[in-house]
Amino acid sequence: MGVRHHGPGSARAVLAALRATEPAVLLVEGPPEADPVLHLAGDARMRPPVALLAHAGGDEPGRAAFWPLAAFSPEWVALRWAVERGVPVRFIDLPAAHSLAMSDDPAGESATPAGPGPEEPGLEEPGQEGPRPEASEQEAPRQEATRGRAVRIDPLAVLAETAGHDDPERWWEDVVEHRGTTDGPVGEGATGAAAGTAAAAGALGAFRALEEAMTALRQVHSPAPGAAAAPGAPETGDSRDHRDDVREAHMRLRLREAVREFGADRVAVVCGAWHVPALRERRAVTADRQLLKGLPKVRAEISWVPWTHRRLSRHSGYGAGIESPGWYGHLFTAADRPVTRWMTKVAALLREEDLPVSSAHVIEAVRLAEALAAMRGRPLAGLSETSDAVRAVLCEGSDVPYELIRDRLIVGDVLGEVPPDAPAVPLQRDLDRLHRSLRLKPEAHERTLELDLRNSTDAARSRLLHRLRLLGVEWGEPVRARGGTGTFRESWSLRWQPELSVRIAEAGVWGTTVEGAATARAEALATEAGALADVTALAERCLLAGLGDALPVVMRVLADRAALDADVGHLAQALPALVRSARYGDVRGTDAVALREVAEGLAERVCVGLPPACAGLDADGAAAMRGDLDAAHQAVGLLDTEGLSARWRAMLGSLTRRDRVPGLLRGRATRLLLDAGDLPEQDAARVMGLALSPAAPPQEAASWVEGFLSGGGMLLVHDERLLSLVDTWLADIPQDVFTDVLPLLRRTFSVFEAGVRRTVGELVRRGTGVRGGPPAPAAATGFDAALDAARADAVLPTLRLLLGRLPEPPGAPTRGATSPPGAATSPGTHTSPGTRTPPLPPPSSEPHPITAGALR
Repeated sequence: MGVRHHGPGSARAVLAALRATEPAVLLVEGPPEADPVLHLAGDARMRPPVALLAHAGGDEPGRAAFWPLAAFSPEWVALRWAVERGVPVRFIDLPAAHSLAMSDDPAGESATPAGPGPEEPGLEEPGQEGPRPEASEQEAPRQEATRGRAVRIDPLAVLAETAGHDDPERWWEDVVEHRGTTDGPVGEGATGAAAGTAAAAGALGAFRALEEAMTALRQVHSPAPGAAAAPGAPETGDSRDHRDDVREAHMRLRLREAVREFGADRVAVVCGAWHVPALRERRAVTADRQLLKGLPKVRAEISWVPWTHRRLSRHSGYGAGIESPGWYGHLFTAADRPVTRWMTKVAALLREEDLPVSSAHVIEAVRLAEALAAMRGRPLAGLSETSDAVRAVLCEGSDVPYELIRDRLIVGDVLGEVPPDAPAVPLQRDLDRLHRSLRLKPEAHERTLELDLRNSTDAARSRLLHRLRLLGVEWGEPVRARGGTGTFRESWSLRWQPELSVRIAEAGVWGTTVEGAATARAEALATEAGALADVTALAERCLLAGLGDALPVVMRVLADRAALDADVGHLAQALPALVRSARYGDVRGTDAVALREVAEGLAERVCVGLPPACAGLDADGAAAMRGDLDAAHQAVGLLDTEGLSARWRAMLGSLTRRDRVPGLLRGRATRLLLDAGDLPEQDAARVMGLALSPAAPPQEAASWVEGFLSGGGMLLVHDERLLSLVDTWLADIPQDVFTDVLPLLRRTFSVFEAGVRRTVGELVRRGTGVRGGPPAPAAATGFDAALDAARADAVLPTLRLLLGRLPEPPGAPTRGATSPPGAATSPGTHTSPGTRTPPLPPPSSEPHPITAGALR
């Protein structure tokens, strides 16, 4: 039975044929190492999609491949049928021990496959296999370089074109996938001979027709070695792949063994349709054995792992995937009226998202899908028709809700489950135990997890996720916490990907438990670290992960590297992570005394070595040192040691006075002192006046301004004296030098927010009080020199309504007094007979105190 992998029509036909013929043994295309774990396919706790994971044992667990199986995969349906009835089942493909070892073949003669091509998932093209293993990310680059030898064809495209169709997917759906969708339930739970003899004959007839088509395709596009190509065959060169020859030779040998044991009429084989002609072909046993002689081999370990529908989809990057696993799963499980039931699912999803969808919408969408199928000559509305109807009727022509439907239903976030007692590496077992005890269930869709580290369960979850990140298992990724920056809160973005199973197998070389493996990994990373900053970052990660046993080794390496590293830049880069660890270690219950001692020692060395390190730097070196200076300044502030803080302030003061220090760093040191309150405003103005004096070169002065103003321009908005100094300096720059200084100025002011730039511009236009420039026009709203008291007091009635009683200015009428006849009302107020409105105070030279204070 030649099938298309992950095809519901093929799965339905396989199930019908097996029920009718009742074979004595079932042979399935797959790695023979999986035979001991095939019985788990009948376990009620095994829920597809799942995958067989094969990885090399020993020191190369990263060399791995997957064999994914969904509920609608023909291989999975056949396995469940055989296990439930006690029929022996065997995998007959080339052993994973050989295919994994062959991935390093430099000649490219037998590279491990990476799954069916995206155009024809499962219908084998030359040089491909199935239910094809997907290579791990480490293997994919090596395999990609070797997969170009065989000229590839798309069997579906060739057959569809021969039949007069321009869309291979649509043709295949009409011919195979939509067959029997209204014949009644054919899911895994059906028992007995419900399909009947006629249905079985139809299924076997479809297999025979597909075999005939594949035979003709292979004669044209993949002739046997030494055979002449069929007349009219295109000049494709050597389109045979030695890897396919080896695999088919192994499958023929296993098939001969089963025939000798059970008889030719009692053996059923489920394989990719491309291989069927090769298995029918009569070849000498010695020739097949010669092909298998001398193949490389590694020790392979195999287990079941969960898989996801999203990982099955093509756009996720899986080469053997399908575009619409959710739709195919629906076709396989829908007992009858698949289009109607699909539209009902779509309507339920849209209603969950608070989108208005009624039963009338569903009825019209079904009618439109069926009408489109009739117009296009299709036996049943397929995915294209249902999608067009959904977009037009349920989504009202919008692609936004349709993308939600595509993500949730057409692709889906289904995550399979594997029984806890399934074979797995010890590290995987420990991880399963931990996530069950912490109620941290792996899920296929992305979700955000908020943790409060004061809670013991959340703290344990945080430690687990940090330990997994140390091991390279990126189950969770830290994100910025919402609602505060406290150190007792963490936010994680979680999503379980099937390839993480390979990462766990790789991490198994470090230990059998998550804690032990993470500790060993951290110690190895410490000894291998090339920079001091890497060691300090590792110390912080150890604290976050609660790896107290790894800290002694990390601290020893850290002390050695810090003592030998004389580069102040490296010390400044390493200091922030170390200080964070020392300051916040007690939040996680970790002893960080040793870290604090090392951090204080590093800070002292940075404080002493920074001034000479800043002297004589060029523009690029000064820009890099500015980042180190900011980081070290923040770290020293977190240490909060009185003696160290005083020495640091003195060091910053010396930087502001050194002529050999670039202006960028001198300006930045001045700004840091001013922000910390260690430099009075008048002293800052004096320093700026010296830096921007006519004797200073314009380029150096511009660099000083860039360093001083980096981080925001609110200082110029609130301090007119500093704004006046900058304004005066800019106005006095000679014209021939201004064009050279302009790029620096544009870079400096471009980082300001739009509102800050606008305010600074208005202040400069009206002139600063210190400089005595011309006042702005009266029309400049918000910047008038004089205050209009009458207009300002007009807001008082509204303020009284909102805030209650307000203090009245001297001489104001009593609150609630009725306005005398003919009294004028302020502009914008409306009165009616009998209405008591809060009176306005009489105009005065001084505004109301509340209004004036608010405006100021």
